[in-house]
Amino acid sequence: MIHPLIQNLTATFTRLYRYSHLAAIAGWDQSAMMPPKGNEARAAALAELQVLMHQTLTSEALAGLFQAASGEALDDAEQASVREMRRQWQQAKLLPERWVEAQSLAASRCEHAWRTQRQQNDWTGFLGNFRAVVALAREEAKRLVDAKGGSCYDALMDKYEPGMRSNDMDRIFGDVKSWLPELIGKTLDKQSLETVIKPQGLFPVDQQRSLGIEIMSLLGFDFEAGRLDVSTHPFCGGVAEDVRITTRYSEDDFMRSLMGTVHETGHARYEQNLPRERVHLPVGQARSMGIHESQSLSFEMQLGRSPQFLALIAPLLQKHLGRQAAFEAGNLAALFTRVQPGLIRVDADELTYPAHVILRYEIERALIECEIEAEDIPALWDEKMMSYLGVDTRGNFQDGCMQDIHWPGGSFGYFPSYALGSMYAAQFFATIRSGQPDLDAQVLAGNLSPVFNWLEKHIWREASRWPTDELVKRATGETLNPAHFRRYLEQRYLAA
Repeated sequence: MIHPLIQNLTATFTRLYRYSHLAAIAGWDQSAMMPPKGNEARAAALAELQVLMHQTLTSEALAGLFQAASGEALDDAEQASVREMRRQWQQAKLLPERWVEAQSLAASRCEHAWRTQRQQNDWTGFLGNFRAVVALAREEAKRLVDAKGGSCYDALMDKYEPGMRSNDMDRIFGDVKSWLPELIGKTLDKQSLETVIKPQGLFPVDQQRSLGIEIMSLLGFDFEAGRLDVSTHPFCGGVAEDVRITTRYSEDDFMRSLMGTVHETGHARYEQNLPRERVHLPVGQARSMGIHESQSLSFEMQLGRSPQFLALIAPLLQKHLGRQAAFEAGNLAALFTRVQPGLIRVDADELTYPAHVILRYEIERALIECEIEAEDIPALWDEKMMSYLGVDTRGNFQDGCMQDIHWPGGSFGYFPSYALGSMYAAQFFATIRSGQPDLDAQVLAGNLSPVFNWLEKHIWREASRWPTDELVKRATGETLNPAHFRRYLEQRYLAA
C-alpha cells in the first residue's frame, strides 16, 4: 500500500511533469520549427509556464508534506523518491517568482538572437542580451550560496551534477592536462605516417537524413516515441514518451551530421528506456547530465567510432551515399578516429575534445565567480585555445566563444558534464567488456544487444534511484575512476 504522504507528493510532481512536458515540446518547437517572428510570444508563454511550475513547486502545502514525510517510516524506494522530490523543492524555494520569469525571458531572447548573431560574427550585438543572462545567473548563484554555502559556480554546477564540486573538477582536469598534450602529440605523429582516403562529396541532405534514420533504427531508437529534425545546434529534447532529437547537415561533410545523430540517439535511448512507472517523478528521471552525456558518448565514441561498428555500417554508407573507396571499413576506422585540433567542440575528435571542455569550464567558472566580465571572454578564449590546442581564434567569434548554445541559454555549470560523460562511458565499457570478452566480435556481427542490455539494466532502468556515486559503483564496482578514460584513449590511438 502506498503511503498517503507519498500519494499526495506524487500527485503534485505528476502535475509538474505534465507542465514540463508542454514546456519541453514548446522549447523544441522554438529551436526547430517556429518561425522567427513567433519568438516574443513564445518566450512570454514559456515564461508564464515556468512561473506556474515554480508556484506549484513552492506551495505551502508541499512544504508541509515534506515536513511530515521526515517523521515517517518509509521504505527504501519511498525514501529515494522523497529525496529527489525534496531536492527540486529546496532548489526552487530559494528563487523568487520574479527571477524565474526574468530568467526564462532573458534566455529565450538571447538564444533566439544568437542564432542570427552567430552567423554574422556579431559579438557586440550578442553582448546586449548576454549581459542580462549573466546577471541573472549570478543572482541565482548568490541566492543559492547564501542559503547553502559553498561557491557560486558550485551552486550552479550542482543543478547538473548533484554533489560534484569545482575542487573535484580541478583535480580531474588537472590530471587530464598532465597527460593529454603528450598523448595528442604522439597520436598526431603516428597518424602522420598513415594514408587516409577522404570522402568525395557533395552529399545531399536527403541522402544523409535517410542514412541517419537507418542507423538510428540499428541503434534501437523507437520512432513511435520520437523523431529526428534539424536545428542550429544538435540537441535531444522533448520528454521520455516523445523524444525529439535534432542534427544539422552540411553537404560537403556527412560525418558531422552522422555522428551528431548517433550522439543524440544515445541521449534518446536513455530517455526512452527510463522506468515508465516512475518517469513522471524525479526519481524516475535521468540521474545527472554527466550520466546523460555518458550515454550519448557511449553511442558516439565507445561504440560508434569503433572499427567494428564502422565496418558494420560501411554497407549503409555505400547504400545511401554511393560506393567509393573512402567507405571501405578500414578507411572508415581511420577516418573517424582522425585527430586534428580544430575550432568547433561538437565536431572535435575525442582526443582534443576534453581541451574544449576544460577551456569552457575555466572561463564560465571565472565569469560566475565575478573574476571576469562578459566583455573579457573573447580575449581569454583566444588565449586558452592557442595554449591548449594551438588554434588561432582571434576575431572569429562565430567559431569561437559564440559557437555553443549553453551560454546564451543560461546553462552555466553544464560543461563539466561532457568530460564526466566521457569518463563514465569509458568506465561502463570497461565493465561491459570484462563481462563480454567477445564484444567486438558481437558488434561486428551486428549484435549490439550486449551493450544495450547492460545499459538498460545498470543505468536506464535505475534512473535516479541512487546518488551518482552509488549508481556508478553498483554498475561497475567502483565510483568514477578517470584512469579508465586514459587507458581507453591510449589503447584506441596508440596501440599498433
